[in-house]
Amino acid sequence: MFNNSSKILFLTIMIIGTMITVTSNSWLGAWMGLEINLLSFIPLLSDNNNLTSTEASLKYFLTQALASTVLLFSSIILMLKNNMNIEINESFTSMIIMSALLLKMGAAPFHFWFPNMMEGLTWMNALMLMTWQKIAPLMLISYLNIKNLLLISVILSVIVGAIGGLNQTSLRKLMAFSSINHLGWMLMSLMISESVWLIYFTFYSFLSFILTFMFNIFKLFHLNQLFSWFMNSKVLKFTLFMNFLSLGGLPPFLGFLPKWLVIQELTFCNQYFTLTIMMMSTLITLFFYLRICYSAFMLNYYENNWTINTQFNNMNTNLYLICTFFSIFGLFLISLFFFML
Repeated sequence: MFNNSSKILFLTIMIIGTMITVTSNSWLGAWMGLEINLLSFIPLLSDNNNLTSTEASLKYFLTQALASTVLLFSSIILMLKNNMNIEINESFTSMIIMSALLLKMGAAPFHFWFPNMMEGLTWMNALMLMTWQKIAPLMLISYLNIKNLLLISVILSVIVGAIGGLNQTSLRKLMAFSSINHLGWMLMSLMISESVWLIYFTFYSFLSFILTFMFNIFKLFHLNQLFSWFMNSKVLKFTLFMNFLSLGGLPPFLGFLPKWLVIQELTFCNQYFTLTIMMMSTLITLFFYLRICYSAFMLNYYENNWTINTQFNNMNTNLYLICTFFSIFGLFLISLFFFML
């Protein structure tokens, strides 16, 4: 197991890798940043005491190496086209680059590695994979102008994210399919404008952080643990499920705000067909979140006589409750702020 100093080193290099990609002005520079990011993220994933995390880091390396190879190949083709005047269809090379970046993110139809890999990670690594590791590929996708392929990926991502999560009992796989669904929304917001994408990504990262932070404190990995855990603290149990609904995008909560922006922009663009598919898929995700939360919200719900004493730090709980407050009442506060303006 790595000590903290090496973790901080790899984390810093990972952040630098993403920054190189985002600020780069050539595809080769972007590829280099992605490689630095990949090679510093792998040591963070692998743990000597845990075989599943080592397996997950190997899976991650293989998929990312494949995507990087395709990206490098297509950027070389683009360079040949520009420098040697070789006749190559530019939309074709852009499609290859786009598919490589979609594979890097784990967007459908290149999503197959993502849930399986998430299953072998710790919660903090899973959070990094769901949030930070999406920034660089999403920024690169915003430079490409291929609406058709992106639209296909959006529709497939929201459908796969919704259908895939229906049958899951593992919380990590549930979060993975939720991430694929949100990725569809993020790609759609990227097609609208970068500012809408940034708002969506920020809110999604915040809500994912609250849930994974809580799962990490209590070491929750499966659904059945949720029902037998918070018997002695109704507030924690209630707020945890509220955050689930907020992540799903149920209207009075904060998670609805970025979806609201995307829905509004899509109606302005008259893209009703795509919007209908995205909203229907979100309803399916809300269905399986509500199915989990239903028992906790019922007043006549039977519970065990014994309780599991959960030892938790006061500071951690306070941080969680402050974040939860913003998650539940954030939409009201933002609406109030704009109303007062």
